[in-house]
Amino acid sequence: MKLTAIIVEDEETSREILKNYLNKYCPNVTVLGEADNIEDALVLIRNKTLDLVFLDVEMPYGNAFDLLEKVGDVNFETIFVTAYNHYAIDALNAHASYYLMKPISIDELIKAVDFVTELKLKEDRLENQVVIPKTNKITGKITIPQLDGFEVLDTSDILYCKADDNYTEIYLINDKRKVVSKTLKYFEDVLKDTSFVRVHKSYLVNIDKVVKYVKGKGGSVMLINGKQISVSASRKSNLLSYFK
Repeated sequence: MKLTAIIVEDEETSREILKNYLNKYCPNVTVLGEADNIEDALVLIRNKTLDLVFLDVEMPYGNAFDLLEKVGDVNFETIFVTAYNHYAIDALNAHASYYLMKPISIDELIKAVDFVTELKLKEDRLENQVVIPKTNKITGKITIPQLDGFEVLDTSDILYCKADDNYTEIYLINDKRKVVSKTLKYFEDVLKDTSFVRVHKSYLVNIDKVVKYVKGKGGSVMLINGKQISVSASRKSNLLSYFK
């Protein structure tokens, strides 16, 4: 399986060593670009379709975790390459696929690339199981609390719900928005037996309103109004199970 990648490393010698190792020992990896700082790396990430980023931790004017925070929804795998072992826990919390220590071991590099390749193959197999979306319609209702009582909504009129701290924004098919003083977790629980699925820490979507899925580490879904919503990598499998 072919993988597209970039190398983010501030030392030119280290970039050249890694690039040569990949060319010789990991021929399935195509390096699309290099960056020696987080700003240039961010430009590459936003303008390239990537499967993998080789990422040094310490760089001028920021570090790897600053870069990942700027990226936001990460739709690629990450292999950390560093001379420091004390970043391992932070890398794990950043959902790193692998942690390579410098000087790079060729065997470890091959293992890291093989691991990411297998992850991507599993994603492809999962995505290939998707045939057509379910066609059942949910015709239930939900009550929205208000100061003078409550409003009744058809759940089939709801496109998605978005978290806003202790509030939830409910977006409807008529382009209207309702703001409710309830958490998204509250609506997730209320709608758990309907066509609504939590796809991200901030989003609950109506599966019946999904018209497209875009592949990625987590990927994203497009709704009937053109709204595109990111899917967390940890919630991807559950989402795709609705379309098997």
